Amino acid sequence: MPAHLDPRLLRGFVAVAEELHFTRAAVRLYVAQQALSRDVRRLERELGADLFVRTTRQVTLTADGERLLPHARRVLEAQDALLAAFGQARPLLVDLNSPGLATGRRVLHRARELAPEQELMARYESGLTGAAGELAAGRLDASFGRFAGLDPALRAPLDHQPVRYEPMALVLPEGHRLASLSAVPLAALAGETVYAGAGNPRTPEWTDLARRLFDGRGVEIAPPAPLAVGEEEFQRLMAKTGHPVLAVMDFPAMPGTVVRPLVDPVPLSPVSLVWRKGLVHPGLDALRRAAAEFAAAENWLRRPSEGWIPAIDERVMMPHN
Repeated sequence: MPAHLDPRLLRGFVAVAEELHFTRAAVRLYVAQQALSRDVRRLERELGADLFVRTTRQVTLTADGERLLPHARRVLEAQDALLAAFGQARPLLVDLNSPGLATGRRVLHRARELAPEQELMARYESGLTGAAGELAAGRLDASFGRFAGLDPALRAPLDHQPVRYEPMALVLPEGHRLASLSAVPLAALAGETVYAGAGNPRTPEWTDLARRLFDGRGVEIAPPAPLAVGEEEFQRLMAKTGHPVLAVMDFPAMPGTVVRPLVDPVPLSPVSLVWRKGLVHPGLDALRRAAAEFAAAENWLRRPSEGWIPAIDERVMMPHN
């Protein structure tokens, strides 16, 4: 047994153990696959144990690999914490879902002001479900979204901090019958079909929120459509179908559309800051402080008396440490 193990070898082992695929693990670590394979073989030699069973079809952990994995994770977490304590933290990768949404962007910009010596880098994963697996695997560090809407298995390795109740809205074509209203009562939507991301594997938490909101109100969820990537494609498909789009009030208006708040009641989108359990990073500390600042200064976590959220979100959004 060696007296010292290079943390780089452990980091490579953990990436392969979580991906069960050398190519994906190499992409995740920004290294060549051949270099990663050499590191894993070196670790196996130093430990005197086979850590993976490799075939042409799959990679699986051996019993020794399973035994090593939790220890390796703890060593790497301790190393990250030590480097963070002495100002040598790696960049923090922060998912903002999509470029036009304001909540995550504002929190990120304030966190950069609070910790100017840290590198906080934006990513765009388009939905908390899409980001959750990346968070758990270490390819992302933080994201924003509806924590209660995640599958319990996706929630298990993650932690969160309630950030905001975002008032929800509709994006309407300018010629839509409801576009002339300054606000759209939910009852006025009866008989409409509303697009809420159905079929998008990255955003089922949003579609679930829409279903809970429209249940019993005579509103249909638009069936799955081809996934539109980019504002131009989204706008084209919206014009083609003519369906209103469920959004939040901060959603940026597009040409030929208007954004109108929903009322009676005011539906709220519960937003949390979400990160991997055990993550220690001064950038995450800055994000959490920034979110708390906005919540206090702008009443982001104060629910209006006429506000609505699903019952399953009530407990999840209770303030906690």
